[in-house]
Amino acid sequence: MNSIENKLTTLQLELPTVSTPLANYVPYTISGSLLFVSGQLPYEKGTVKVAGQLGAAVSEEEGIEAARHCMLNILAQAKAALGSLDKIKRCLKITGFVNATPEFTAHPKIINGASNLIVSVLGDAGKHARAAVGVSSLPLGAAVEIEAIFEVAN
Repeated sequence: MNSIENKLTTLQLELPTVSTPLANYVPYTISGSLLFVSGQLPYEKGTVKVAGQLGAAVSEEEGIEAARHCMLNILAQAKAALGSLDKIKRCLKITGFVNATPEFTAHPKIINGASNLIVSVLGDAGKHARAAVGVSSLPLGAAVEIEAIFEVAN
């Protein structure tokens, strides 16, 4: 087991099985030393784990957990792309989309679920640029969707 996967085990986190794309796109692309992971939902075993809107039916705690699960799905896709998570040099950027009512404004707090997870797994290499955006809906009614860009070893 590699050191990043050891860290996941230490944190009592398990990578989910990678999901297949819902439409006409690929789950990741690699260009030079960059890995781009397509938006991941809080998807688990064929279903969206957290659906609905923040500010309505979904609590902030549930939204944070959804963001954490999105990041686990991102790491699962990264492992599928690279063969080993130890090829990740650093997380450069994540973009988080929060399915929210117009009145909801705590988008950064929700996406911190993903940011905190990647920093806890990668340490300083997990510190990244970020956007946290509110939207009126997401695929399959998901509460959160997150995409990521990583620098990787060639």
